[in-house]
Amino acid sequence: MLRGRLPVAQMSSIVTPASKAANTMGPKEVELILVKEQNGVQFTTSTLVSPENTHPSGEERETWGKKIDFLLSVIGFAVDLANVWRFPYLCYKNGGGAFLVPYLFFMVIAGMPLFYMELALGQYNREGAAGVWKICPIFKGVGFTVILISLYVGFYYNVIISWALFYLFSSFSGDLPWVNCNNSWNSENCSDLWSNSTLNDSHRTTPAAEYFERGVLHLQDSAGIDDLGRPRWQLTSCLAVVIVVLYFSLWKGVKTSGKVVWITATMPYVVLTVLLLRGVTLPGAIDGIKAYLSVDFLRLLEARVWIEAATQICFSLGVGFGVLIAFSSYNKFSNNCYRDAIITSSINSLTSFFSGFVIFSFLGYMSNKHNVALDKVATDGPGLVFIIYPEAIATLPGSSVWAVIFFIMLLTLGIDSAMGGMESVITGLIDEFKFLHKHRELFTLFIVVSTFLISLFCVTNGGIYVFTLLDHYAAGTSILFGVLIEAIGIAWLYGVDRFSDDIQEMIGQRPGLYWRLCWKFVSPCFLLFMVVVSFATFNPPKYGTYVFPMWANMIGWCLAMSSMAMVPLYALYRFCSLPGSLCDKLAYAITPETEHHLVERNEVRQFTLHHWLVV
Repeated sequence: MLRGRLPVAQMSSIVTPASKAANTMGPKEVELILVKEQNGVQFTTSTLVSPENTHPSGEERETWGKKIDFLLSVIGFAVDLANVWRFPYLCYKNGGGAFLVPYLFFMVIAGMPLFYMELALGQYNREGAAGVWKICPIFKGVGFTVILISLYVGFYYNVIISWALFYLFSSFSGDLPWVNCNNSWNSENCSDLWSNSTLNDSHRTTPAAEYFERGVLHLQDSAGIDDLGRPRWQLTSCLAVVIVVLYFSLWKGVKTSGKVVWITATMPYVVLTVLLLRGVTLPGAIDGIKAYLSVDFLRLLEARVWIEAATQICFSLGVGFGVLIAFSSYNKFSNNCYRDAIITSSINSLTSFFSGFVIFSFLGYMSNKHNVALDKVATDGPGLVFIIYPEAIATLPGSSVWAVIFFIMLLTLGIDSAMGGMESVITGLIDEFKFLHKHRELFTLFIVVSTFLISLFCVTNGGIYVFTLLDHYAAGTSILFGVLIEAIGIAWLYGVDRFSDDIQEMIGQRPGLYWRLCWKFVSPCFLLFMVVVSFATFNPPKYGTYVFPMWANMIGWCLAMSSMAMVPLYALYRFCSLPGSLCDKLAYAITPETEHHLVERNEVRQFTLHHWLVV
C-alpha cells in the first residue's frame, strides 16, 4: 500500500523488541519500524504490533469487541432458566443450606476445572468444538457430539422462550387471564379456591394451571404424542419472533451478539433484585426464605442428595455444549482465561443461590395466603415459572406490571442461553468447513430456520409431549458422555503436561498442581460416575399422568444415541483413512496434527511411559 503511494521510495524494515522481558513463553509485542527514503530525506514510521489476537501459527481470527462482551456472553449462557426454576427447589428439597455442601464440593472438584479446561481449550486452538480436536484427531467426533446436542436443545429451548413471550403479551391487560375460571378454555374442574380438600382432589385444577395447559398449550385437544394436531398460530408467531431475534443477534458473529448480551445478561439481575425487594415485603415471605435456608445435615447421609448436587453442577455451568469453547475461541490469545473461569463460574453459582430468595419469598407468600403447607406450592421446572409464580403475581396490587417485569426476565434469561447454543453450532461447523466463512449470514439463516421448522412440532396441541421427550433425551446422558470423552482426550491423550504448556504460553503462568490433578484424575472419575448413575437411575419420561408409548421412548433413545455415536463412528473413519501400518495409524490418530512430522521419526509422545505418568 505504501509502495503504491510512494513508487520511488526505497524501503527497509527493522523489527526490534518492544521490551526486554525475559518471559519466553507468553506472546511478545514487537515494534515495526519502516524507513523510507525519498530525495535524500528519510521518513520513519514506528508501529507497535501485538500478536495477541493471533495464534502462534499465524492464524488470525475475529475477536470480541471488548473483554466485557465475552464475560457477559459466558455469564448469560451459563445463567439460564434452570438457575431460577431448578436450583432453589433442589436446595429446599435436599436439606436447605446443607445442600450447599455437596453442591460446592462438586463445583470445586469438577465444575470449575471443567469450565477452565473448555475456556483454555477454545482460546488456545481458536476454533469451535470440532476444530479444536486437531490436538487429538481421533477424538474429533466429540466435537460433532456436542454440536449435535446443542442443535437438539435448540429444538425445544426456543419453545420455552416463546411461551414466555406469549405470557408477556397476555400480561398487557387490565385483568390477567390466569386469575379466574370464567374463560373459554376453562373446564368444569377449574377452582380458584386453595383449600386442602381442593388440593387433595386430583380432579381439581387452578386457573393458572388451566391457562398454561389449556389456554396456551391446548393440551385438551390432543390425546397424546401420536395426536399432535397442527401448530397453534399464536405460539408459532411467538416462536417466529424468537427466531428473528436470534438471527439478528448472531448473523454478524460476536460483534453483534457481544452487544446484545449487554441487555440480556444484565436485565435478569435487575429484575431479580426488584422482585426480591417486593417479595420480602409480602406476608409469609420470611417463612418461605427460612424454609429455603433451613439446614438439615442428616440429609447428607442420603446418596440421592449428592447425586442431585452433582447433576446440577454438570448442567448448570453449561460445560459440554461447545458454547464455552466457541466463545473463548474469539478471545485474544493472551487473555487470562483462568481468571475468567473463576469469575464466571462463581457468578453462576451465586446467581442460583440468589434466585432462591426471590422464588421462596413468593412461595412463602402463597403458602401464607392460602393457608397450606409450603411443600404444596413448592415445585420446579416449567410449572414453577408458568403456573405457581404467575399465580402469586396475580394476587399483588398492580399485578399486570409485575407480570410484565417477570416475563421480561424469563425472556432475557432464555435468549442469551439460546444464543450460546446456536453460536456453538454455527462456529463449530463454520470452523470445520472453511468455505462457510464467507457465507456466515446465509448459514446462520439456514440453522435458525431449520431449528424453527423442527420446533413447530412443540407448538402443536400435543407439543408438550414432544417437548418433554426432547428435554428428557436430547441432553441427559449424552452430554455427560461427551464431557467424559472430552476430559479423557485432553488429560490423557493430549496430555495434562502439554495442555499446561499451552496455558502458560497464553497467560504466562502454568496451572497449579490442583488443577492438573483434577483434569487428569478427579474430573474424569467424577464424570464416569455420573454416566453410570445416569444409566442406572434412568426412568422413562412422563407428563403428569401421561405415559409415553414404547415407540416414543425408542425415538428418544435414538436421538440420544445419535449424538453419542459420533465418537466411535468418527474414530473408526479417521483410523481407516490414515496411511501406514496399524501402529502408524494409531500414532497419527492420537498425535496433534502439528506434530505429525514427529511420527515419521518415531518420536510419538503418547508411546512413552513418561507421557502417561506425568501430571
